Amino acid sequence: MDRKTLPGAPGHSGLPFADSAAGALLDADGVVIGWTPAAEELLSLPADRVCGRPARKLLADPAGLPGPPGGRPVGAWSGEAVVRTGLGEELTVVFQVLPLAGPGTGAGAEGAGGPARYFVLGAPAGKVARWRQDQAFTRELFLQDRLGLAVFDAELRLVRTNTHLLPYTGLLPDLRNRRLGDFLQAPDAAAIERRLREVLRTGRPLILAEDTVRTIEDPGGGVVMAVSAFRLQAPDGQVFGVTALFTDVTEQRRSDERLAILHHATAAVGGSLSVTGTGEELAAVLVPGLADLAVVEIARAVFTGEEPVPGEDGTVPLRLTAAAGERAEEVPTGTVVPADAGSAPSVGGSPSSMTAPLRARGSFLGRVTVRRGPDRRDYAPADLDLLCEIAARAALALDNARRYTREHRAAVGLQRSLLPPAQAETVAVTTSGFYLPADTATGVGGDWFDVIPLSSARVALVAGDVVGHGLGATATMGRLRTAVRTLADLDLEPDELMVHLDDLVSQLRDEPNQPDEPDQHDGPDRSDGPDRSSPVTRPDEDPAPGGLRADPVGATCLYAVYDPVARRCAMVSAGHPPPAVVDPDGTVSYVPLNPGPPLGVNGLPFEVTEVELAPGSLLVLYTDGLIEGRDSDLDEGMAELSRRLARPGAATAPLRELGQEIISARPAHQLADDVTLLLARTHAVPAGNTAVWPVAADPAAVARLRQDAAQQLRAWGLEELVFTTELVLSELVTNAIRHAGGPVEVRLIRAGQLTCEVSDPSATQPRMRRALLTDEGGRGLYLVAQLTTRWGSRYTRRGKTIWAEQPIPDAPGETGDTGAPGDTGAPDVPGVPDARNG
Repeated sequence: MDRKTLPGAPGHSGLPFADSAAGALLDADGVVIGWTPAAEELLSLPADRVCGRPARKLLADPAGLPGPPGGRPVGAWSGEAVVRTGLGEELTVVFQVLPLAGPGTGAGAEGAGGPARYFVLGAPAGKVARWRQDQAFTRELFLQDRLGLAVFDAELRLVRTNTHLLPYTGLLPDLRNRRLGDFLQAPDAAAIERRLREVLRTGRPLILAEDTVRTIEDPGGGVVMAVSAFRLQAPDGQVFGVTALFTDVTEQRRSDERLAILHHATAAVGGSLSVTGTGEELAAVLVPGLADLAVVEIARAVFTGEEPVPGEDGTVPLRLTAAAGERAEEVPTGTVVPADAGSAPSVGGSPSSMTAPLRARGSFLGRVTVRRGPDRRDYAPADLDLLCEIAARAALALDNARRYTREHRAAVGLQRSLLPPAQAETVAVTTSGFYLPADTATGVGGDWFDVIPLSSARVALVAGDVVGHGLGATATMGRLRTAVRTLADLDLEPDELMVHLDDLVSQLRDEPNQPDEPDQHDGPDRSDGPDRSSPVTRPDEDPAPGGLRADPVGATCLYAVYDPVARRCAMVSAGHPPPAVVDPDGTVSYVPLNPGPPLGVNGLPFEVTEVELAPGSLLVLYTDGLIEGRDSDLDEGMAELSRRLARPGAATAPLRELGQEIISARPAHQLADDVTLLLARTHAVPAGNTAVWPVAADPAAVARLRQDAAQQLRAWGLEELVFTTELVLSELVTNAIRHAGGPVEVRLIRAGQLTCEVSDPSATQPRMRRALLTDEGGRGLYLVAQLTTRWGSRYTRRGKTIWAEQPIPDAPGETGDTGAPGDTGAPDVPGVPDARNG
């Protein structure tokens, strides 16, 4: 035998434990006649000291020599004894006696004279116990049915396996001398052999490395095996094989995969407060982990924030909302189909599909259906349980999105109800307004615009921006818009109106934070002062000290008054960006305003800027959200707006089309703030539509004025208004001469309606009162109010002006001269336009 061949190695002819056991040869009388080197080493006794002596002399107690069973040696027998070593120490050994047959002995001779000699093998009791443990461990290991065990030689050929190497179909009945590639798919076999070779090369054990195992005869989904391996080597280090343990962890891996899908779905679904977005997230998260195709259907009522209610037949109309996976583009999303509101989770018509309802808080919100291709395993009951759990969690997110949609629609509806119509047509201007909320969690803000008809054919244009977002900012916006319209109705000068508005904002800022009634949420033990958030305060903010508002109350505002008779526009700004003016020839410029501080800063004056506008000019009012983005500053935004307004044809383009073009350049996800845009194309009242007369402070001049006014009305074709106008002018001019003196000026304006103006140097406002039967006067203004549709007075720099308006009767063939080309008076879209929805 080759000297390099070791026990246990291929080709070795010896016994595995022979080199480790001590041996002694005894004659028929029990005298030692032979002694092995292993015995010399074990007992520290050389052969010359032992040979020729009885074996019992080696015992610690010679009288206690164990004998064979029955007292007579019948075949081999074993026992345990305590021997004394050459060092004087006692050693417990386990021995085995092997009778040796000599010449002339045999079965028959044994009965006469017994065996000629005995060969005794012995080893320390502890080592023998370990041998027995190793033997029992190996035997039991190969008998296990919950794991596969395989011993490979150095060439990775199977030497020994248990019957449960792979709990899988397609195995050969005898695997000895086979390689893994003989019965496994080539990629799977190569992957396992690569790991085993690494163990053979390095000696580092392989612990629970997972590989997919598929046999040649059954190449389906296979099983997942956790492979552990360690190298086999002799005591001197020679490597002769590797042992591998195969554990089927398929169900464990599938459970882990299901849990991972559930965790991923929980994290992914619900991040959006959009109903459609939630459906798309749900479909996407199911592919490819649970399905090759996922389809989500959501009740139609959910999209409007309503709770689905089954019809008389128990069905709910579902909209096919989202699809993900293979051939998802072929799914007809948007179609509506009826579904049973009481449907339960079920496997579909084939084991490769299943459906689960989306049900939250007792309401049926929709359903989700998943399908697998033919190359994947069929669904198991555990897969249906997983789909139901995901559907339950997704349904809660979907219901939250539904509730948010309902509240959001209410908030947006509130805000839009506080804004004026999108388009307006007056004698002075044709306007078109746009509002685009920034893409924030609230979806509403405090930006606004307004178009306010004033006396004498004038119009006020307003653009404002309240600090913050949410319903609080919207409510503040509504209060400020109402205040502006009320102040504008008083015909205040622009700077004076802004002073009053600034004072109002200061009052809003200083309002107490807590209402009079106690806070029901604080409990009865809260007696240390108000500690409730403002209605406008975000929930994560603490109220301001002293019971004042915690949220900032402030705003910017631009107020402009355009007079189509004088063709001049006076405007004032409270921290608001300047408006742009597009001349009829296409030239774009910004009004050189000197803006005052934002509203809410007390005691500072505002400066009025007045410009002349040619007929057909375009006045552009906006909020800073239009010119300021997340990645751009105001100068860049103003330059971009100027470039868009200067494009060819912008000056004469329909306002609706031009506004949509400007708004579409600012996607909602790029907005830093809400966007408000108001486009106003100016008109002019021709000089022939006005008449002015100075009146001396003499009651006799009133008669002459009546004649001149009547003549002018007949020239305009307004004979039906002569009598009424004479009465109105007589009363107003007579009052002006009596109470204010001169000079008095009278002006008639024919622009949509007939306006009579009487101006005098007095600063005393007239008041209408109910005269008693015994009073001689006091009925003049009452008469004016009854004869006209509207009357009022306004302060001017030289006194005051009293005005009264009368409707102009329709005249056949009269088309008027106050329109603008390309614009109509009726808005093409009712309400406030939302650029996100086109």
